Amino acid sequence: MKKRPQPVRTGSVRTGSVRALSRGLGRTGVLILAWLIVTAVGTGTVIATGQSTSAASEAVSGPGVFAGLPGVSSTVHATGSTKQVGALFDGGLSGGHYCTASVVESAGKNVVVTAAHCLSGDTSNTVFVPGYHDGTAPYGVWPLESVTVAPGWTSSSDEDLDVAFAVVQPVNGQEIQDVVGAYRLGTSGTSGAASSATVRITGYPSTADAPLTCFNDATAYSADQLRIDCTDYSGGTSGSPWVTGLDEDSGTGTVIGVIGGYEEGGDTPDVSYSPAFGSAISALYQQTVAAN
Repeated sequence: MKKRPQPVRTGSVRTGSVRALSRGLGRTGVLILAWLIVTAVGTGTVIATGQSTSAASEAVSGPGVFAGLPGVSSTVHATGSTKQVGALFDGGLSGGHYCTASVVESAGKNVVVTAAHCLSGDTSNTVFVPGYHDGTAPYGVWPLESVTVAPGWTSSSDEDLDVAFAVVQPVNGQEIQDVVGAYRLGTSGTSGAASSATVRITGYPSTADAPLTCFNDATAYSADQLRIDCTDYSGGTSGSPWVTGLDEDSGTGTVIGVIGGYEEGGDTPDVSYSPAFGSAISALYQQTVAAN
């Protein structure tokens, strides 16, 4: 479960793997590989092309291009480009953040989406803090007003329905969408339709004070679940949006999933899952909008 804090890890390369590579590549090959790894981890550079992670991922988005190759996550302290994404806190900034959510377009300009398992308990003190970083709330603290989850999640924790929409209260007479913008909601219907999409995932590990972001290709895990390889998405990243069609300049894009679903998002930090947003999620969204 991504909601549970995971042990702190210093890296994802195992000693045994390095030894095996050493034998296969020789000294020169190992030195080159080490330089590439340092470059990738330190700068977010895609090794094959020399482009930035975002540029290369958006430019090469065919099915299977990144299959089996984990994306490299980086920490974002200047959150202006990801301000639609924020952390969920229990009782304000002093309560600690435990999940991630993001703003999606709605007529009321006040809807966020996350994983259902993030909002299944008492949410009376839950607040959403978009763009949170380093102990600050640059775009305000927004209390939740109402939460909508599917009956199938409430009754049986159906992993294909591990999605929740919440309405947030206005702050200082403003709606949240007017302050930080919003993503479109994409409901393709099946994981197969989304399996060729390159997505950006931004989320808040509960042990960190700034979000991680990562690009990679989503792949189909099952008929109703998506899978992605992105490093270090540990406890607290449940609900992180999977954004495709991202415009880096405007920050707009389409949410086609959130970390959740199978194993409530995954039980290892480097592999994450999401329910495929189809008709059931579309109906849940419409129910939220109608009630609002």
